[in-house]
Amino acid sequence: MGEMVDKGIEHLVSARKSLKLSLDKSKALGLSLEKIGPRLDEINQRLPSLEAAVRPIRAQKDALAAVGGHINRAVVPATAVLKVFDAIHGLEKSLSDPQSDLPGYLGVLKRLEEALMFLGENCGMAIQWLADIVEYLEDHKVADSRFISNLKKALEHLRELQMNEERGCLDGGLLEAALDRLEIEFRRLLTENSVPLPMSSSPLPGEQACIAPSPLPVAVIQKLQAILGRLIANNRLDKCISIYIEVRSSNVRASLQALNLDYLEISVSEFNDVLSIEGHIAQWGKHLEFAVKHLFEAEYKLCNDVFERLGLDVWMSCFAKIAAQAGILAFLQFGKTVTESKKDPIKLLKLLDIFASLNKLRLDFNRLFGGGACAEIQNLTRDLIRRVIEGACEIFWELSVQVELQRQVPPPPDGSVPKLVIFIADYCNKLLGDDYKSILTQVLVIERSWKHEKFQERLLIGELLSLMRSVELNLDKWSKAYEDAVLSSIFLMNNHWHLYKHLKGTKLGSLLGDSWLREHERNKEYHSAIFLSESWGKLPSLLSREGLILFSGGRATARDLVKKRLKAFNEAFDDMYKKQSNWVILDKDLREKTCQVIVQAIVPVYRSYMQNYGPLVEQDASASKYAKYTAQSLEKMLNSLFQPKPVKYGSFKVRQSSGKFNNGVTDHCHSTSPVAK
Repeated sequence: MGEMVDKGIEHLVSARKSLKLSLDKSKALGLSLEKIGPRLDEINQRLPSLEAAVRPIRAQKDALAAVGGHINRAVVPATAVLKVFDAIHGLEKSLSDPQSDLPGYLGVLKRLEEALMFLGENCGMAIQWLADIVEYLEDHKVADSRFISNLKKALEHLRELQMNEERGCLDGGLLEAALDRLEIEFRRLLTENSVPLPMSSSPLPGEQACIAPSPLPVAVIQKLQAILGRLIANNRLDKCISIYIEVRSSNVRASLQALNLDYLEISVSEFNDVLSIEGHIAQWGKHLEFAVKHLFEAEYKLCNDVFERLGLDVWMSCFAKIAAQAGILAFLQFGKTVTESKKDPIKLLKLLDIFASLNKLRLDFNRLFGGGACAEIQNLTRDLIRRVIEGACEIFWELSVQVELQRQVPPPPDGSVPKLVIFIADYCNKLLGDDYKSILTQVLVIERSWKHEKFQERLLIGELLSLMRSVELNLDKWSKAYEDAVLSSIFLMNNHWHLYKHLKGTKLGSLLGDSWLREHERNKEYHSAIFLSESWGKLPSLLSREGLILFSGGRATARDLVKKRLKAFNEAFDDMYKKQSNWVILDKDLREKTCQVIVQAIVPVYRSYMQNYGPLVEQDASASKYAKYTAQSLEKMLNSLFQPKPVKYGSFKVRQSSGKFNNGVTDHCHSTSPVAK
């Protein structure tokens, strides 16, 4: 019995151990199952890719056999492209500073261009081969659809890169950056070597004949040309030209600043008259010649030197823009402004000055600005010349008519020479002088040719003679306008002498002839005699000695006669002196001679009279009333007569509205005509 109990306990213990072992195994299995779950999920997720990986094994045998050749054909060009792309980025480290090593920089840049050209030419082929293999894989279901989709996206991106090649996408913008640095070097070379020419505001005449050498050293020009070659190869010519024009036109403007050209901006409304800008017109001719022969000539040559390999059209267009931006148009506009100013005989001379300046530079203008690129400059120049010729001829052919119209104007109240007479005499001599006759003739010839007429020199001579005849007729008309005949004689004496003296020995005087000059000299003598006899010549008779010689009536009677006669003399003298103190004899020699004649007619008679009869009244209480003057005081007073008054000279003008000369005769002249300067 006991033995059975022991065996039962052993069985229980053994069963317990087995149960516990089974339980432990169950727990371990449960833990293992917990760990295997995620792995099963992972395996489940990888099954599609595994399926895709083993798909070629499931593909048809023919498709699998052909895919290797397709892949090889696509990979070879693609590998070559990748190698070139890597080489391009290797060149970036070789790009030096163009300022320190321009040849080296240009060499690397050329290699970069060649590499990019290879990429451009082979990228398309490589992409096409890759596209073919992708298409093959898709058609024969050798690869998974998602894998095919990713390949297509990559190929599409490559195609976009190829299409954007001109924007520098293939090299990541390396070429564009390198070209930008080259443009900067192009500008630097120009800027640092473009130095304004040292000029004074009033260049000497001898300096203007000098033509400036090329303003850039040969070595710099060669560098610019080398840079141009690379930039042109990359379609950057327009940018180069823009930089060149900007720098060089700025340099020319800086050179011109020393000349003080502010007057070029003057407008028609700012003109007072032509005299107010006469100095500017003289400067204009000098400055224009200086600019053309020094600055634009140099720029013309430099444009040719730098851009000669690109052809005439390119460098001429470049030069035309530099000339326009640098200031040639402002010179032409100033000339046009002068032509639009008010008509004035002085303006004729200024227009002839402008024509002479342009004509002097005619060959230079034709050579520098004769190309099609300079059409604007040519048109403005032709328009200016046309305006100058038409304006000058209009004034010239109207002169006689305008002088004739002055006859309606009163003569100068002081009997002097009207400024019209002074002006016309000097003016005609100017037109006949060496400075203007040939220019005026040339202008008249051109103007007649436009009308299909032939010009002859006698027309010019005839017009000037007609002008002087009009002046003579004016003098005759004006002399009759004086109510005082003595003043009329002074007026005629003044004017006949002026014409004789100021035209004798001149070109106009030779044209008029000796007989014409002698006639005016005789007329001067005649009116001088009339003046003396009708004025001061009457005073000596007032100092008559009649009844005083023998003192027949006694001393008191003699004293009364002397008082009476001295009183009459003093009153006549004072009245005549007061009146003639306002009269003027312009010519100094004629004035002194006239005064001397008056003194000789009056003073000796008065001195003798006072020596003989002065004592009769000098002791009288009212002696100062009768013995009012001494011979010396009379002589001093008479010598002070006919002095000119300081009046500013101005030429007679043309009214803008009616085309008639202004009243320039009443404002007489007492100074030298500016026309004769």
